[in-house]
Amino acid sequence: MTRHGEDIDRTAEWDDWRQRYLAEPSRRKASAARGVHHIALLSSDVERTIDFYQNLLGFPLVELFENRDYQGSTHFFFDLGHDNYLAFFDFPGLDLGEYAEVLGGLHHLAIYVEPADWARIVADVEAAGIETYVVRDESAYFPGPDGERIELLTFPLSDMYGTIVSRPTVDDPTSPDGS
Repeated sequence: MTRHGEDIDRTAEWDDWRQRYLAEPSRRKASAARGVHHIALLSSDVERTIDFYQNLLGFPLVELFENRDYQGSTHFFFDLGHDNYLAFFDFPGLDLGEYAEVLGGLHHLAIYVEPADWARIVADVEAAGIETYVVRDESAYFPGPDGERIELLTFPLSDMYGTIVSRPTVDDPTSPDGS
């Protein structure tokens, strides 16, 4: 089976980018960001989205209100842990198209879950008849209710597929770990 892109070798280009842009952890500046407050996606059906994220995946719904920018639109939020939220809007009457992967758009949303939770959630997703692509029993990709691509993985937040991405610490009274 041919793998997409297997005839392309960008090793030299990646090495150049790493050399020019990727500072060693001890030389990196601390990020001005303090976390992802929320990522907002679109929903064609509020109840179906709530059922999927809260009941199937186990991410509690924590808020729901009218969108401040579009009367009659619902803005609702699921807890992803560590004060990070996944938000959705519905836009009744706008006749939005199907999910499409486009430049600048969402490729996938990767969410860390504990290994025991990962195995249970993936089994539940598969039992619900949702096509799932599992990689080495540590990562699973599947579509959300509107086609958005979700990845659940067992790598902790500072772990990029086996490589620990360390960051400099900064005295920040708002951060529980001081970083």
